[in-house]
Amino acid sequence: MAFDPAALHPWAAYLIPQPEFQGGHRLALLRGGEQLFADMVQALDEAQREVWLATYIFHDDARVQVLVAALVRAAQRGVRVRVVIDGFGSHHSRAWLESQLTPAGVALVVFRPLDHWTHWLQPGQMRRLHMKLCVVDGQRGYVGGINLIDDHLDLRHGHSDTPRLDYAVRVEGPLVAAMAQATRAMWSRAWFGRDWRQEARTLLAARQPLAELRRLWRQLRLSRRARATRALPQPPAVAALVVRDNLRQRRTIERAHIDAIRGARQRIWLVTPYFYPGRELRQALREAAARGVEVKLLLQGKVDYRLAAWAARVTYAELLAHGVQVHEYTPAFLHAKVMLVDTQWATVGSSNLDPLSLLLNLEANLIVRDTAFSQALAAELEVALAASRQVPHDEVRGEFRWIRLTRRALVAWVAYVYLRLAGVTGRY
Repeated sequence: MAFDPAALHPWAAYLIPQPEFQGGHRLALLRGGEQLFADMVQALDEAQREVWLATYIFHDDARVQVLVAALVRAAQRGVRVRVVIDGFGSHHSRAWLESQLTPAGVALVVFRPLDHWTHWLQPGQMRRLHMKLCVVDGQRGYVGGINLIDDHLDLRHGHSDTPRLDYAVRVEGPLVAAMAQATRAMWSRAWFGRDWRQEARTLLAARQPLAELRRLWRQLRLSRRARATRALPQPPAVAALVVRDNLRQRRTIERAHIDAIRGARQRIWLVTPYFYPGRELRQALREAAARGVEVKLLLQGKVDYRLAAWAARVTYAELLAHGVQVHEYTPAFLHAKVMLVDTQWATVGSSNLDPLSLLLNLEANLIVRDTAFSQALAAELEVALAASRQVPHDEVRGEFRWIRLTRRALVAWVAYVYLRLAGVTGRY
């Protein structure tokens, strides 16, 4: 039985709190926007039915304009194109995007727009759309950490001679349907709940609302069975899409990281620009190093936000003392969010390991269980690690104690206040 992505109900993405691994995927690791944009443009030019795209930053620079032109060409051919951008990340380019996309028939919506100064005072504005997803015709999907902006351009620091380090994955196989579903859900939420209201009206108008709910649940169950029993002509890469929302899947990404770290036996290579994880994840890293696992963290060496750099650095003493290696990437800005565990487990996505990504933002990661993919990612990370600076334990121990304690207290206080304002309670 063939699986029809269009038949999957938009609520279904919120009914699966755990990663669901499926086989039959063809995967390609893409480094930076240069590789990703070229691949996406080709896919868009081949699109025949529909395109779903969600991103945090959608800039207006020359490299991205090529992608915009491909979206316009698709819409003009009659392809249904839906784009959702974040109201904060794409605030400065929103007007330009609307002028380019809307007249061409591209449906562009903004997730939590910041049209008025009072919007900045709403606690919900702290929860941003941070995922980066694109799906073409339900057959090819893209997921990762790469925003739609030139690799050499940083919105705060301007042009850089060396491109930022970042990754995405091209996905072909059963999970593309889940990626489309997640993107559609973000588009629906940004569209002032219009799609959700229509579903609610349909449910209320039904002669037997309970039967309608059961039918929707059977749709979800059927899609799972269809995916599990369909023929798999492609290489059998096993993968799962994990998302972080503020409904059912609040800590799915964090739990996936912790579970993988606890199961590690050989190595853990973790790359993220913003690193201030909770107690449980830090403890898992310490325990992994204690049982002989090679634990390497690759963090920012070229800093974009000073407070974020302080947040990462206040964890150094604790981790280094337990045998965790800390490396700082200095050739360019680091934006990759990946983790490699042993020889078969890897994740690439949009989620940092800090309170914003783990507790507030809407995120999407791909988890892969495949030796070939892990080897390709390991080769990339070996090059990045070789170009990085390893932080010696003596350097941290040599810092003035009062400076370390002051920074730690400041970071903890800022995180506490920010999370409370956003409505997050409990220990982190």
